[in-house]
This record gives sequence, structure tokens and C-alpha cells, in this order.
Amino acid sequence: MNSPASATSAISDTLALWLAATDRAALPGAVVETARKLLLDIAGLAIAARRQDYVSATLAAVDRGGACSALGHGGGFDAFGAALVNGTAAHGEDYDDTFEGGPVHSGTVIVPAVLAACEREGLGGERLLVGIAAGTELLCRLSLVTPKAIHKAGFHPTAVLGALAAAGGVGAALRLRPPEIAAALGIAGSMASGIIEYLADGSWTKRMHAGWAAQSGIRAALMARGGFTGPRTVFEGTHGVFKAFAPSLAPDFRQLLDGLGERWVSEAIAFKPYACGTMTQPFIDCAIELARRGVAADDIDTILCRVGEGTVHRLWEPLALKHRPPTAYAAKFGTPWCMAIGFIEGKAGLAQFTEEKVRDERVLALASRIRYVVDPDDEYPANFTGQLTATLRDGTVHEIRQGHMRGGVHAPLSTAEVEAKFIDNALHGGWSEAVANRFRDLSHSLFDSADLAAIAEFRV
Repeated sequence: MNSPASATSAISDTLALWLAATDRAALPGAVVETARKLLLDIAGLAIAARRQDYVSATLAAVDRGGACSALGHGGGFDAFGAALVNGTAAHGEDYDDTFEGGPVHSGTVIVPAVLAACEREGLGGERLLVGIAAGTELLCRLSLVTPKAIHKAGFHPTAVLGALAAAGGVGAALRLRPPEIAAALGIAGSMASGIIEYLADGSWTKRMHAGWAAQSGIRAALMARGGFTGPRTVFEGTHGVFKAFAPSLAPDFRQLLDGLGERWVSEAIAFKPYACGTMTQPFIDCAIELARRGVAADDIDTILCRVGEGTVHRLWEPLALKHRPPTAYAAKFGTPWCMAIGFIEGKAGLAQFTEEKVRDERVLALASRIRYVVDPDDEYPANFTGQLTATLRDGTVHEIRQGHMRGGVHAPLSTAEVEAKFIDNALHGGWSEAVANRFRDLSHSLFDSADLAAIAEFRV
């Protein structure tokens, strides 16, 4: 599809035609491999977090008994409960994939939604693949329509747009007819939600955004299949999602529709090397490089970072809170603290974001000396960069720049690195190496399987 919808066709109709027509033959090899990596990454993250208190709280809100799997948890669940638990666990440590240009976390919404829907319906690996590929592509493209504006309005793009993309991905997997998929998208627009006030105190609501969007997408698709209707103009309408959630910017629907089905932007999905906010990651690399140069924390007088304006209200302000975050979860969204822990420990994985470490005075002391200035030429959100100027107490100055996010399109993690991340996360969550290796091996064949029965073996 090379042009936007015609004047007489709603955008949801155009998307529905594409989603209904997408099959395995339409998927480039790189898209198939991205879908496999997403499945593997999300599974590892769900296992890594399965014993966390926020996952336990989520489990208390769902009913057991059903055909669907919450990875790492015994027994079956209904589709909505499985999607909520898997999505919340996989997004809970902010170690999941991201899409530069949005940014959105696509895998952590779409994989739980489509997996649960396919298990519910008794479908096989091919439908799982189609749903994951189509849903992630839709979510990535939706994120490009009003870049930065959803965050600016106080909402989380992954949560808001994720509900619609999950409805589309599930609709594609279940082979809904185009009018049903269009209705599902319209229904999901009334399920979209997710404010970012968690930034004020490090509370847990962001963690549930992906799971909530996933289960909402399933519900919307099934309601549409049953005959429920939704507004066809859910995207472009006077009261549509972009008017509601991104009022400061006129939507550019060319980003959504141009080349649809021919050019797959989801091939550029990034897999995170660090367990924290996406835009902090290049700055962590800069801090680690500074330490590698032999600089000691006590040698540093100040560190000044050049940042994109769109990142300030989430990752830099209020600055006092970002210097001394109240919880380990809040620390994930404070660039100064993330840089300080990376400098001191040389890494920023799951083991670095603990309640004990967030009170480490060595880290807090260094974080307090990190400031920022807005760079009007920063490429965010098209490209995530990091740049610091470190002035030492003896007057020496170090300039360090990271021109891209490691793990992203300019420096993607290799297949071996993504698989190693999965193994590490699975072991962190208590799986044995043998079980982790079995799931890794399954990921190579699952999309060719006639059914998804093998998934149930990993409810352990």
C-alpha cells in the first residue's frame, strides 16, 4: 500500500484490509526473525520477574483455570488473565524491546496478547507468527504518527496505542474479516489508557500498562467477532485517539500507511542491553566509557549531559528526584542515577536495580553531580544518543559521545546476544539451564508447529 486511505475510506478500514490479508508468505525473513527474538526476549523477562511482588499482586487479580499459559506459573489461565500477567511481568523491569522513533515497547504488548489468543483458540505457530508480526508492525507505525505528543499529554504511548495494535494483531491471528478487525480497532480505542504519573513516586502502574493493553486487545477482537461495533474513524475522527491523547500535534498518517505491507519498520526494533528507561541507555554507555578511561568517581566535579527536550520531563525532572530516586523502580527512569550505577558497577542489569543499591551513598553522591542542558539539535525520537562533558577536580575535561542506542538499528544485538540475554533472565527467575535451553530451542521451531501445546510445558 503506497498511499493513505482515500477520502471515502476510514483509516481503520485500510488497516483492516492489510491485517486480514497478511499471511506468512508476506513476511520477510528479517521480520520472522524479529518475531522469534521478541518471543524469546519477552519469555525471559516474564520468567525473570515472576516472583516479584508486583507480579504476585497481578496474579491475585486474575482467575486460574483455562487453556492459556502465564509463563513460569503453574496451571492454566483464561486468555485475559494470561495476557495481563505475561505483559505485566515482561514489562515490569523495563528491560523489554523498544522502537526508536516512537518510542514504544511492542513485544511486551503484542506477544502476550497473541500468544494467549492463539492458545485460547487452539491455533498453531503460523497464526502466532502472523499475529506477532502484524501487531508489532502496527504498533511501531502508530507510534510515528504523533511523535512525543502522547508523552507530552501525560500518557504512555505503549499503553494507549498498544491496546489498538493488540486488537489488530489478535484479529490477524484469528483470521477475523476486515469489517470485524475495523470494529475491533474502534472498540480498542475506548479501552486505551495509561497515565505516566508513576513518575512522581516510582509506583507500579507503568508495569501493568503492557499487560492491560494486551488483554484489552483480546477483548476488543473477540467482541468484534461477536458482532460488537466500534467507530471506524477511531484514528482520524474528531474525537479519535490522536485528538484525545496527542492534542498538541497534527497527526501524520503517512507514517502509518505509506508502504504498509511492503516496508516493515518493525525490523528496526531494538533489544535493550540495560534494564532501565530507553533513552538513558546511550548515557550509561558514556558513563561506563568514562570509567574505562581510568577516571574515579571522587575525581569528578561535574558531568553535563546534552539531551533531547522530549526526554526531560520523564528522565531528568524533577532533577532532585532523579538524583535521589525513592525506589529502585523510580531509579530506572532517572538518567543521573542510571549513569552513576553504570559508572560504578560497569553494568545496569537486573542486579543493579535493587532497593539496597538505590540507597548506596557512592551512587547517590555521583548522581548528584550530573546535570543536563537541552540540545536543540538532538535527534530524539528518531535516534537515541548520549553525550557528556565530565569536568574533573583537577580541571581535566572528558568529552564522550554515543551516537546511537546499542541494541538498536545502528548497532543491533546479535542473535547470540539476544539468546544469551534470555538465558540470563531465565536463570535469574529460577529456571534451570536445561529448561531455559529447551525454551530457546523451541523458539526456533514454534512458528512451524501445528499447535502450541509445547508452551504448556513451561508453566513451571
